[in-house]
Amino acid sequence: MSTYRPLEGKVAIVTGASRGIGAAIAYDLASHGTHVALTYSSDRSRAGVDELISRIKSTGSSSAIGIQCDLGSTSAPSQIVSATTDAFGPNIDILINNAAAISGLKAHEITPEHFDQIFHLNVRAPLLMLQAVLPHLRRPGRIVNVSSIGARAGFPGVGTYSASKAALEGYTRSWAAELGSDGTTVNAIAPGPVRSEMLDKVDKEIVGPQLKATPVQQREGTPEDIAEIVRGLVTGMGWISGQTICTSGGYAMY
Repeated sequence: MSTYRPLEGKVAIVTGASRGIGAAIAYDLASHGTHVALTYSSDRSRAGVDELISRIKSTGSSSAIGIQCDLGSTSAPSQIVSATTDAFGPNIDILINNAAAISGLKAHEITPEHFDQIFHLNVRAPLLMLQAVLPHLRRPGRIVNVSSIGARAGFPGVGTYSASKAALEGYTRSWAAELGSDGTTVNAIAPGPVRSEMLDKVDKEIVGPQLKATPVQQREGTPEDIAEIVRGLVTGMGWISGQTICTSGGYAMY
């Protein structure tokens, strides 16, 4: 008897997929039969993407492509979608807006250039990705935006990042209201501390107390913890939309 695999043959775009949460999401979806387009930004990420694509192909159930681009550029989303449809056909089922930037500037240090850099990647790029994907979205589609507990908690030195994630959660609710008539769902996840290069950039004076206050095992999350939750949102759960799911081991509860 064959096993039902609801993600078999689906097509997904995962932005920022060279490492960390994005790579884990891409591999998890691919291991369940989804064809995945992985975006990455820099030459130094290419080796990681190539290794991930090799792992995906070794599963024997899906395929993957890597797309190098600067998501801070307004032209990148259309290029990503074109490469995806060239590789996998005209339909796209899943969009994971994961790519993001963070920096440790306090309020008096923030410049207009810094603000634009963070908001262009963390807020504008997800919007432009959605706009580029919509003409190809096979209904009911699944959109997941990767936010952060920082969107609703105040931590020093990450104000622009936190504000950008709050904006992304606002988009999540509006998009859910706009796109739901055909069954498409739009949700966000808000990870707490997750083992990743981005976490390494956060002041240890912030992270240490967070881990101690995490009810589940007092540990940081893993990218695989997050990927499992994302898979649930894109596999079924058609009655959940417009929500931000805290994926923090209970550190943040709202």
